[in-house]
Amino acid sequence: MEDARRGALPPDDHPEVTWAWRERPVSQGPAGLPAVLGSTAVLAAAAVTGMVLGFAEKLPCRSGAWFSYPGQFQHACYTDIFPLYYGEGLAAGKVPYTGHPVEYPVLIGAAMQAASWLVRDVGPAIRGREFFDVTVVLLAACAVAGVLATARAAGPRRRWQALMVALSPALILNAFVNWDLIAFALAALGIAAWAARRGMWAGVLLGLAVATKFYPVVIFGPLLLLCLRAGKLPDFAKTLAAAVAAWLAVNLPVMVAAPAGWARFYVFSKDRVADWGSIWYLFQHFSTPLLGDPRLSVLNELSTACIAAAFAAIALLALAAPRRPRLPQLCFLALAAFLITNKVWSPQYVIWLVPLAVLARPRLWPYALWQLAEVGYFFGIWGYLIFVYRSAGSPVTGYQGISTGWYFAALLARLLAVALLAAYVVRDILDPERDVVRADGTDDPAGGVLDDAGDRFRIRLGGGVRRRAGAPSAS
Repeated sequence: MEDARRGALPPDDHPEVTWAWRERPVSQGPAGLPAVLGSTAVLAAAAVTGMVLGFAEKLPCRSGAWFSYPGQFQHACYTDIFPLYYGEGLAAGKVPYTGHPVEYPVLIGAAMQAASWLVRDVGPAIRGREFFDVTVVLLAACAVAGVLATARAAGPRRRWQALMVALSPALILNAFVNWDLIAFALAALGIAAWAARRGMWAGVLLGLAVATKFYPVVIFGPLLLLCLRAGKLPDFAKTLAAAVAAWLAVNLPVMVAAPAGWARFYVFSKDRVADWGSIWYLFQHFSTPLLGDPRLSVLNELSTACIAAAFAAIALLALAAPRRPRLPQLCFLALAAFLITNKVWSPQYVIWLVPLAVLARPRLWPYALWQLAEVGYFFGIWGYLIFVYRSAGSPVTGYQGISTGWYFAALLARLLAVALLAAYVVRDILDPERDVVRADGTDDPAGGVLDDAGDRFRIRLGGGVRRRAGAPSAS
């Protein structure tokens, strides 16, 4: 049983293989410094500290720099929140979707409306700034909730690793660029609920997350694959049904009351061209044969084909790996593949990846390298926008920005850093003894019903499908 204590899967042809091959004591929490660092108070304080730093980074804009196009980029304090208060008609009293179409899913529209309602009696001269401040408070509360949820999903022995989320430099810099922290919190809470074997609540929270930003939908793919492998499809079905019900509960009223306004997000996403941050933007800029074709129909086909191929590879990995992958590992790979192949990769999308990266591979140096690349891109995009503005003939005083070459270097560095981190995760999946999470004998702290579950369905490359003895044959 030495291999079992290390968490290694016995060979397929071992004569005494059973599906309860690993026995270990009930997981106990850590002692000493890890216990202190993983306490709720410390994690909450770290998250609040990170949000205070994020707010401080936006102070130049709050003091007026957002009224200057190059100024907001020179101070690297740009945020969508302030201009969209006016751009989405909120300042004029319009209601999202019914009074003005909004390019975001409905829960972001609801957050916009709630913040707008809270500042309705503030003087017009400062109402936009107060709208930003109210939104910051909401997003900061979401950050704390997301950090604590990540700690729950990490398991009692590794709660401290949520500090890597709370104090993520890239997350702090991008915290208040957009409303992504709402989806970050709901997705993290959904994963934590799944880890606690609360499948219904997991579905509700993940459904609400998808109603905030569409990206949490990729979590359902890994859940389906792992539940298929472990024979837990009824649990997946329950969670999926709850997610669909929650999504419909908040979307249907808007769909009925303002179908055109509700559909704006989906039409906008379909018709969007290759944008800053995307590898397709680089291909088009340099007129790369085939990949740089600027026609929207071709771009959509290429992007869809690439993400389909990536998802197919992840599915094969999930079902053929020598040991069932952990849920955060597959979720990270799916989301990384989506971002790498997507038409848009805005700087704040790093918020989506941070908790999954920490849960998937909580090792400092690859994570730190990725964070460095994300920070480099954060400052790179603002410098590039100054350069583009200046190149169009507009005068700029002070910082002149960075040239196209430096911008694309920052873009590629971020893409390669994410790809490298994904490669390490794949290596951990193929060689489970390298997985630091499983080194202490645990299986999948975020796995919920998947934790310590045996295989009922597994693809053996070159050898067909492996099924649990006595399990019904798949037809």
